[in-house]
Amino acid sequence: MTVCLSLRARGREAPIYLRFQSFLLRAVAAISFVFWLGGAAAAQDVELELVLLADASGSITEAEIRFQREGYAAALTDPRVLDAIAGTAYGAIAVTYVEWASDTAVVADWARIDGLESAQRFSDELIGKPRQAFGRNAIGRALLNGKRLIDTNRFDGWRKVIDFSGDSPNNYAGPRIEDARDTVVAAGITINALPILCRFCDTPQRYPDLAAIYRERIIGGPGAFVVTAANEQDLADAIRRKLILEITGDVPARRFAGDSTSER
Repeated sequence: MTVCLSLRARGREAPIYLRFQSFLLRAVAAISFVFWLGGAAAAQDVELELVLLADASGSITEAEIRFQREGYAAALTDPRVLDAIAGTAYGAIAVTYVEWASDTAVVADWARIDGLESAQRFSDELIGKPRQAFGRNAIGRALLNGKRLIDTNRFDGWRKVIDFSGDSPNNYAGPRIEDARDTVVAAGITINALPILCRFCDTPQRYPDLAAIYRERIIGGPGAFVVTAANEQDLADAIRRKLILEITGDVPARRFAGDSTSER
C-alpha cells in the first residue's frame, strides 16, 4: 500500500506528526539548496586546471630541484605564456606545483593565474620553499595524487591536465604506472609528459629512449603529448613550449613535441 504524505487527508487536516514531517522535509530541502548555492558560488571558473608534477626523487640534486623550479617560474611569467593565459575563455587558469618521489608534496598550492602579478606571486612561492619530496620513484602514486588534487580543488575547469616531468621510468612502489594512468584518463584528465634526458649532463644519458617510454606508459587522454628536454639549457624552453600547448589547448601535429616546429 502506498502512503502519500499530504497536508490534507480525505478533506481532513493531516495528523500533526505528518505536518511536522512535511515541514522537516521542506526545511532540509531548503538548507540543502542554500549549501548547494554556496558551493556553486565558491567554485572559481577557469578553462584549465593544471597540476605541475615535478620529479624530486633521489636522482635529483638540490641544485637540480632549484633549476627545475626556476624553469617553471620563468615560464609562467614569460609574456608568451601570459598571452596564452589571456586568450583562454576566462582569461585565467588554475595551477598547482607538486613535487613527487616516494609520495607527493605540494610546493605551491592552487592559485588562479590571470596576469603577471598573480603569476609572479605563484613563482615567488615556488622559488622560496625548500625541497618538499624525498625518496625513490613512485610514478603511479604521483599520477593518482595529481588526480586527487584536481578532484578536490575549488576550481571548475572544463579541461584538466597533469603535466608530468621526470628523468626515469622506474616505479619502485605504489600502483603500476599503466593502471594509474588508465584511472586518471578515465576521469577525463589528460596526462602530458616532459622527459628530461640529461640533467646537467654530468653523466651519460641513462634512458636515451625515455621519450618513447613516457609516450607508451605515461601520457594519455585527448591530445596527450610529450615534449623532450635534451639538457639543462633546453629545459626552460621545453617547459615554456609545453605550457603554451597545454594552456591554449592546441594539439601538436605529432605526439612528440620536442622541437620548435610543434609549437603553434
